[in-house]
Amino acid sequence: MKVLVTGAAGFIGFHVSRYLLERGDEVVGIDNLNDYYDVSLKRARLEQLQPFDAFRFELLDIADRDAMARLFAKESFQRVVHLAAQAGVRYSLENPHAYVDSNLLGFINVLEGCRNSRVEHLVYASSSSVYGANETMPFAERDNVDHPVSLYAATKKANELMAHTYSHLYELPTTGLRFFTVYGPWGRPDMSPFLFTRAILEGRPLKVFNYGKHRRDFTYIDDIVEGVIRTLDRIPAGNPSWSGLHPDPSCSRAPWKVYNIGNSKPIELLTYIEHIEQALGRTTEKQLLPLQPGDVEHTYADVSALMNDTGYQPDTPIREGIERFVAWYRDFYRVA
Repeated sequence: MKVLVTGAAGFIGFHVSRYLLERGDEVVGIDNLNDYYDVSLKRARLEQLQPFDAFRFELLDIADRDAMARLFAKESFQRVVHLAAQAGVRYSLENPHAYVDSNLLGFINVLEGCRNSRVEHLVYASSSSVYGANETMPFAERDNVDHPVSLYAATKKANELMAHTYSHLYELPTTGLRFFTVYGPWGRPDMSPFLFTRAILEGRPLKVFNYGKHRRDFTYIDDIVEGVIRTLDRIPAGNPSWSGLHPDPSCSRAPWKVYNIGNSKPIELLTYIEHIEQALGRTTEKQLLPLQPGDVEHTYADVSALMNDTGYQPDTPIREGIERFVAWYRDFYRVA
């Protein structure tokens, strides 16, 4: 297939692009290479994709309406994996306009491109943060997600609603994936595994919020990629039994679907840090701090729907995943 991957220089976008190329698909990757985090890491990811003859990269901002329209008109994509976004819950408190530009304006440009060029299937990144103030565990797609606690979460909820509108009006098949705390090699420097590993190696104390009592559904990148690809290959159909009298928030009469994609084995943050310390062979001081504004206290994915519909089966143990990440980190940054 000919697939557009937005955010191809990003953590998940890079891994998804590589998987598609390795199985023989043609990939056009786009990214604006913004400086939210180290651009050299993004460029290093792209260098890993350049040897593939079926890969092309374009420096492009999804918020640029005209450029996006030209791209879709020129390329005739069969499917789209939309992973470009302004990421980060805490940064949304500092720079809210970046989230409007990328996550809302950018997403409508993707939807319009898919509609006008009759893309077979759009798979896009949502987030576990949409569950917000929900306290039912584990989080299931049928739970209420009307109470986000960060602007980032609100934009991801908006993406799901916008996608449904296009699925309903234009029969555009769309699938949203609610990612749960992804980690692994080539990860983002603003994520906790990266921050903790760097601080431990540098001998600095760790800032541990919510006194380390967070429980997170950490999901290894290979398991995430498996779920993305399985979903991409399964075009959703409308549910004819869906009823507005008793609406199921996870599906619709339209060809629209949302899934959780996680590990379904949450652990406390302090336990996660202990695994990193063991992999590094070092320990460090921990500064236990209160919960930060915008953070969700616990995440726990019910992935039964994705498993039942696609055969998804996350199977990377947390210890093994951390060891792989630490090995990559030491190699990439040349630290002992």
